[in-house]
Amino acid sequence: MQFALDPASDQYYVIEVNPRVSRSSALASKATGYPIARVAAKIAIGKRLHEIPNAVTQRTTAAFEPALDYLVVKIPRWPFDKFASGDRTLGTQMKATGEVMAIDRSFEAALQKAVRSLEFGGRSLLWEASEWAGEAGRPALIAALEQPSDLRLWAIAAALRREMPIDEVARYTRIDRFFIAKIAAIIDTERQLLGSPLTPALLRKAKRQGFSDAQIGRLADLLPDQVRALRHTWGIRPVYKMVDTCAAEFEAATPYFYSTYEEEDEAEPLPGPKAVVVGSGPIRIGQGIEFDYCSVHAATSLGEAGHAAIMINSNPETVSTDFDTSDRLYFEPLDEECVTEILCHEAGGNGAPPEVPVILQFGGQTAINLAEPLAARGVPILGSARDVIDIAEDRKRFERFLAELGIPQPPGDAVMSLPEALEVAERIGYPVLVRPSYVLGGRAMEVVHSAEFLERYLETAVTFDTGHPVLIDKYLQGKEVEVDAICDGREVLIPGVMEHIERAGVHSGDSFAVYPGVNLYPGEVDQIVEYTTQIALALGAVGLINIQYVIHGGKIYVLEVNPRASRTVPFLSKATGVPMIRLATNAMLGRSLRDQGYQGGLWPRQPLVAVKAPVFSMAKLRGVEVHLGPEMKSTGEAMGIDRSFAPALHKALLAAGMALPPRGSILVSLADQDKPESIGMLETLARLGYHIYATEGTAAMIERVGIPVQMVTKRIGAGSPDMLDVILKGTVDAVINTPGPAQREVLDGFQIRRAAVERGIPCVTSIDTARAIVQTLESASNGYTVQPLGTYRERVQVGY
Repeated sequence: MQFALDPASDQYYVIEVNPRVSRSSALASKATGYPIARVAAKIAIGKRLHEIPNAVTQRTTAAFEPALDYLVVKIPRWPFDKFASGDRTLGTQMKATGEVMAIDRSFEAALQKAVRSLEFGGRSLLWEASEWAGEAGRPALIAALEQPSDLRLWAIAAALRREMPIDEVARYTRIDRFFIAKIAAIIDTERQLLGSPLTPALLRKAKRQGFSDAQIGRLADLLPDQVRALRHTWGIRPVYKMVDTCAAEFEAATPYFYSTYEEEDEAEPLPGPKAVVVGSGPIRIGQGIEFDYCSVHAATSLGEAGHAAIMINSNPETVSTDFDTSDRLYFEPLDEECVTEILCHEAGGNGAPPEVPVILQFGGQTAINLAEPLAARGVPILGSARDVIDIAEDRKRFERFLAELGIPQPPGDAVMSLPEALEVAERIGYPVLVRPSYVLGGRAMEVVHSAEFLERYLETAVTFDTGHPVLIDKYLQGKEVEVDAICDGREVLIPGVMEHIERAGVHSGDSFAVYPGVNLYPGEVDQIVEYTTQIALALGAVGLINIQYVIHGGKIYVLEVNPRASRTVPFLSKATGVPMIRLATNAMLGRSLRDQGYQGGLWPRQPLVAVKAPVFSMAKLRGVEVHLGPEMKSTGEAMGIDRSFAPALHKALLAAGMALPPRGSILVSLADQDKPESIGMLETLARLGYHIYATEGTAAMIERVGIPVQMVTKRIGAGSPDMLDVILKGTVDAVINTPGPAQREVLDGFQIRRAAVERGIPCVTSIDTARAIVQTLESASNGYTVQPLGTYRERVQVGY
């Protein structure tokens, strides 16, 4: 149930009632320790509340109302770091892709923990937008207070720093004065840290309000390590409290903890062999539920191997933060400070370097980014070592590594300035693929076709002051292939080779992936298996490794190597039946593949075809370009599985909401380079009874080959009907629009693609995807099978 409270009268109003679990049900379960879905399921089969044991205390019943001696703050995770051009205004249409939750004894501390958990460009509450600076920035700051957006919290802090009265901030924001007063208390401590010597009392106060060592160091003009050293010298360390649902009134049996800066500790270090699994934090584009799958299976595998599993995560939506998934759960931000303190605590908290091993492979880029600072502190990292990760990420080292193996990669270089970038692009020739290093989800990645666009891109999309170079590679538009493998240091098991339907240039997370590759020659598969084995062994990878290849001009090139779990691990595990996470976790613990009943090489091809389809939320994010490219835009994925390609793809399309109706009308506008490849697809559409609308150039090409077509004008408002008319009036059921390099920034094309997704009709921007979808239309009449997943992996016996 959702309520509204009138702050002027304290009158409550009911907004809506939903007789089901909701997004907030998971949050409430994690916040209170009361497992709502578990209890609801038992009620559904006839149990009464007083008959259901409380799984947390194991003494009281579910009729016992949770009592809390802590406070929880949830903050949504919005995707505007990906979509800078999107409309940031928050309203009745949900725009968040995930959320974080933080627990502490005060609102101030929980709020600051939650901000750190967002992993939004490393921002703490100290961050301010440049347009708010000085007196000239006051109108922009007030606008940020008045207009609900993802930046409003930082705008409130900025206004309070400028000594705007609490009542005035409340008037602009309509936010309750209680919350603004709490943020004002944080700002007051900021001023003390800026203006006073750092004393034990001031440092303890700041830590109790959730300030990180990095924030304190920035305000007190110290390095984070200096603040940490002072904390430890003065005996200021976090203690860990239990989430017990009963405010410590009864003894709890669940090992579910949060940190706070008080005296009594409730988390005795776990005895015996143990390992920490670092989760992936909030769900966001490029880092989703696939890493939660990996983390949960890793915890289970550790338990089976006789090791206690300790989970650290900040995401209330995931199974990894269920209180009974691991032997111990810490609900904390996934930054260096929090993870290091937990490791020290589990090692006994005596100030010695933490000896508890940590697994970073399964938490996406969030966990991998912790490899360097944790390794520097002497933390044992299970699986691929820090140096292995650095070779894969450092362009110069990676080039030398592949050259020594004799394995080709697209020509390119790493640059640290705009002039260097222009020189490299000119030398290798346009088009080029440009991307920052040490990123996930293709953030700020782009295919650039000219010096003018390269200069504009580098000035707006990336910065050279991160200490990491920008990578410039020759763009090869070939067939893209992806491999996930498990390496034990001696052998490499490759569960399967996946082919992308879209050619290189569309991010792998936005591509349709097919297992097994239906258009790969046996020789190509053999070469990919050989390259994968060579790379994994020479790199020294232990555990999972993901490698992406492009086949161009009959030659196989390595695009990138990631010594960690990838988003395709759950897909490939389900398709092949290979327990990839269990094998990888055991390999990290020192067990060989052969000890686990497996061996190196390519796993036998399964008698099925599986297709992974991306799922997009474009309709919810206004102002965002629909056209697909190297930067990932999908928010999820679906899977289709059958005995052959067409029905598997059709299932995936149905699940992803991208399937075309059996007949209808379709609008087609193609880039010049895509027109020759589209003729077969257009003939199929016409044969199936589709009425084809097309823009001038595309219509002329269609007419030349004798296919019926109705022309619409491409320029909006330049004739009737134009492209926008046939979309908005519901004339067409789908749009195929493949903009060429020079057309991607044309406003008309952008409006057309936006109109299609907001109208709720499929909009395909890749000619490869379009041809595959039309292929399924032709064979969809044959239907598809519906069987349990395991049945598809069984060999079909043919009898006479």
